[in-house]
Amino acid sequence: MSFLGELLSTLFDRTPLSFGLSSKADQPIDAMMEALVKTNGETAGLALSRSILTQYDGLDDNAKIALFEHLAEKMNINPEDVETSLKNYNQNPNKKTYQAFMQAAEPRRQELFRRLNHAPGATAFLVRMRADLLRLGRGKPQLEALDLDLKHLFVSWFNRGFLVLRRVSWQSPAHILEKIIAYEAVHAIDSWDDLRRRMEPEDRRCFAFFHPSMPDEPLIFVEVALTHGIANSIQVILAENREVIAGDTADTAVFYSISNCQAGLAGISFGNSLIKQVAADLAQEWPGLKTFVTLSPIPKLAAWSKDMGIDLAAQNPDQLKSMAAHYLLNAKSHGQWPYDPVARFHLGNGAMIHALHGDADLSEKGIAQSGGMMVNYLYDLKSVESNQDKFAEEQVIKSASDISTWAEKFAPSI
Repeated sequence: MSFLGELLSTLFDRTPLSFGLSSKADQPIDAMMEALVKTNGETAGLALSRSILTQYDGLDDNAKIALFEHLAEKMNINPEDVETSLKNYNQNPNKKTYQAFMQAAEPRRQELFRRLNHAPGATAFLVRMRADLLRLGRGKPQLEALDLDLKHLFVSWFNRGFLVLRRVSWQSPAHILEKIIAYEAVHAIDSWDDLRRRMEPEDRRCFAFFHPSMPDEPLIFVEVALTHGIANSIQVILAENREVIAGDTADTAVFYSISNCQAGLAGISFGNSLIKQVAADLAQEWPGLKTFVTLSPIPKLAAWSKDMGIDLAAQNPDQLKSMAAHYLLNAKSHGQWPYDPVARFHLGNGAMIHALHGDADLSEKGIAQSGGMMVNYLYDLKSVESNQDKFAEEQVIKSASDISTWAEKFAPSI
């Protein structure tokens, strides 16, 4: 085993410390949190952390809201201290005054989260806690502000340098495969046979990012089909009786499903790194692969058309295609970014809109969200970085010429 492999194995198999840890579970959870921030002893801190984790899992939603409100109010910054420390730093900028400002500007709850994370299993716990916070705190300004602290920490804890890319195959542990079934968010996996068709053949791949502190929980995964030419239908990719091709004869890798797995990591971007790393790895494994594209849904097309007063179901194939092209190129959210979330994601990663396909997803979900229309986003590895920069800085959307031609034909009849 390599040194890195041994290191990761050690992290994955870490045995929880248990010596000398007395239970503190009889104290109120908010009191234990206050004590954890103040304690200097490692053993006492671990005992408190373990008890907090245990007690939190037993709280109902009302109790969780009350706890989040405590964190938001009692462990918040003191604006007067921040103002005073900033004034002192402005008057005399040095290490001491800057340190005082940093301490005043950081709420005590951030230190609480860091100390909680010392306990085995605490990273996954904090991710679950943030999922609860996002769910219960929506529309509550104080709790939405509290979320920024967890998000700030997670951006550091889950940066690309800490993530491990693994291939998930039919030989992977059953508990990982079960989670792939559960977390699949684009094209539902109906059975173990369905999963096997996506995992076992030579021309199918699945890759996921994992974190050393959450080795049994995929963070995000992508399913890939190796094909001859660019796929234009999800039915063809997922067909039960399709012909399997040899991987070394494929010229195209089609990313047909990307699923985020952890609700508590919403807003923490992994997809950009995942797609580019998988494309690079596949190109190295199969030198014959020259084209890297997605076969993506257009999930908000129906909602947008309804807002525009257009009956999606009444459109003929050409009208639907021109409407989809116009939508992807011109429909904006907040005045500048593509309205469609999948388009924002792939264009933001440096892809370009390559082709549109009607009757590409005839599932109930596909018909409902886009009239069956799907789109290929092309990842040209030579130009993704420049495309990404132009999109971020100037909102430039790169597309094939016929996409613009179809968009120009859009003439809504309202």
